[in-house]
Amino acid sequence: MSNSNLSKLLARRIQGTQSSVVRELLKYSKDPQIISLAGGIPAADMFDLEGINEALAIAANSGVDAYQYSMTDGELDLREQSCNLLEKRGIKSNPDEILITSGSQQGLDLVARVLLDKDDIILVERPTYLAALQVFSLSEAHIIDIEGDENGINPDAVEESLKKHKIKALYIVANFANPTGSTLTLARRKRLVELAILYDFIIIEDDPYGEIRFDNNEVPSLYECSKTTADACGRVIYLSSFSKILVPGLRVGLICACNELRERLVIAKQAFDLHTPVLCQRIVAAYLKSGRLEKRIPLLCMEYEKRCDSLINALNKHVGDVLSFKKPAGGMFLWGSLNNIDAQKLLPFAVAQKMVFVPGAAFYVANPNINSIRLSYVTITSSQAEEAAKRLKAAITNYLA
Repeated sequence: MSNSNLSKLLARRIQGTQSSVVRELLKYSKDPQIISLAGGIPAADMFDLEGINEALAIAANSGVDAYQYSMTDGELDLREQSCNLLEKRGIKSNPDEILITSGSQQGLDLVARVLLDKDDIILVERPTYLAALQVFSLSEAHIIDIEGDENGINPDAVEESLKKHKIKALYIVANFANPTGSTLTLARRKRLVELAILYDFIIIEDDPYGEIRFDNNEVPSLYECSKTTADACGRVIYLSSFSKILVPGLRVGLICACNELRERLVIAKQAFDLHTPVLCQRIVAAYLKSGRLEKRIPLLCMEYEKRCDSLINALNKHVGDVLSFKKPAGGMFLWGSLNNIDAQKLLPFAVAQKMVFVPGAAFYVANPNINSIRLSYVTITSSQAEEAAKRLKAAITNYLA
């Protein structure tokens, strides 16, 4: 059989799914000559290798069970430590509400498998996390995007859509959204929970960046809001990750959900990968027990804000006349708009200048803002930020020539 015939054997759901632009651009982060503002990856120079290696030693010497099959819902020790971590975020939970996942991306996939049938409607913010769009597309759901602003998704626009369509779920990154960096206000969070009750749908709250905060204006999670709202129990599924605050290579995340939904999610994970690797779970549990994370988070936030400011200053200096943006209150990204410049068409000129970014069009369901651009600041030094801005200026000059 020739390769040309193989596509006929592929499932319909994969035939129309495109590779992630961000993952394709990740290869440039391995080239030392290229300054990458594209990847949504944490800064390797901020990894607490001493603490992680200590946790690894503890995990490796914790007994033969560290290398054996285990329970699908996750090691009890890590689920207990996860509850302690969530309590610091204002979320009261118990281990029976926690499911340990192989990264929060798997958590998102499991939620989609459990909630979404073909042609079910799911709402997302416009623009939104690219990999979430991939997951929902593979579920063959119908995705509708809702406009937002610097305060997050607009609940009035959400309700207008709810009046027109029967919605199964709403997906949202409420804290320092990817790609926009916006944070949903408390009033909007409460309103969305009320809408979930009134119109009978589930909110999928994705929170990978919530700890990376540049100010003290912490807002209660949607999950927490649901627990303090009458008749809202079970309306919010909370996802989070250890990738951005610890290390991504361990691939450990979590889901917090009511018992009824969690049981279904466990069944889905059984069919997916049986369980998250035990050794990785025990490394994370040992690290959380050490107390080092609580001390590391402020250092991480301080350094990431410093890098954010360096990039902002460099961009204002070199391309401020053609690129507008607003400083986020946390997270990992700057979301900008180029003046009458198609970011996708600009990208090859940037690559030629040895720098890369993510064209914003990748984060839209349809009808993208072609002038939008996402820039990650966490992996670059202040000198690299200056050079990246210079290279972006050269790319724009050549593009416009």
